[in-house]
Amino acid sequence: MKKYLLSFALAFMSLTAFAQSDYEKVMKEKISKLEACKSVDEFQTLANDFDRIGKKETKQWLPSYYAAFAYIQKGRVQMREGKMDELSVQANAAEKYLDQAESVAGKDNAEIHLLKKMASSLKMMENPAERYMTDGMKAMEELKKAESLDPGNPRVALIKAEDTYFTPEQYGGSKTKGMEQFQDALTKFKTYAPKSAIDPNWGKAEAEYFISGAAK
Repeated sequence: MKKYLLSFALAFMSLTAFAQSDYEKVMKEKISKLEACKSVDEFQTLANDFDRIGKKETKQWLPSYYAAFAYIQKGRVQMREGKMDELSVQANAAEKYLDQAESVAGKDNAEIHLLKKMASSLKMMENPAERYMTDGMKAMEELKKAESLDPGNPRVALIKAEDTYFTPEQYGGSKTKGMEQFQDALTKFKTYAPKSAIDPNWGKAEAEYFISGAAK
C-alpha cells in the first residue's frame, strides 16, 4: 500500500511538473511575440491568446497581466494613428484583466500597478483637458505605488521618462530631462533580473530606441 501511494505521489508530481513546463513554454512563445507586434490586430490576437491561457491557469496572474498589456499596447497604436475616441475601450479591457491578475497576485505587485498607470493614462489622452483631474491623477497615484513597491524597477523609470519627454514644457515636461531618465531606465535594465523566464521583462528596446536618438 505504501509503495502504491509513493508511486501515485511520484506520478502526480511528474504530471504537475509537466503541466508547469508546458504552461511556461506556451507563455514564453506568446510573450516573445509581444515586442514584435506592430498592428492593432496583432495585439488583439495576443490578448485573446493570453485570455485563453488565463482561463485554464486560474491560479496564475501572468496570463491576465499580459492580456492587459496587449490591450494597452493596442491602445497606444491607436493613439499614434489618431484614433483617440477608442482609447477608453482598450483601457477598460486592460483594467478588467488587471483586476483578475491582482486577485491572484495581491495588491502589492508593482508590475500590475504600473499597467494600471498606463491604462489610466490612455483614458486621459482621450480628452486630456477634461480627464486630467480624474484619470490623470489616478495615473500618477498608480505610478507612485509602483515605484514605492519596486523603486529599482526599470519599467517604472521608463514610464516616468516617457511622461517627462512627451509632456509640453509649460506643463513641466522636458525632452532633455526625459532623455536623462531614459538613460537611467536603460542602466536599471542592465542590472534588473526578472523573477522568472516569463515574468515582465519588456521595455529595454524602447529605452534603447530613445537613447539612440531614433525618436527625433
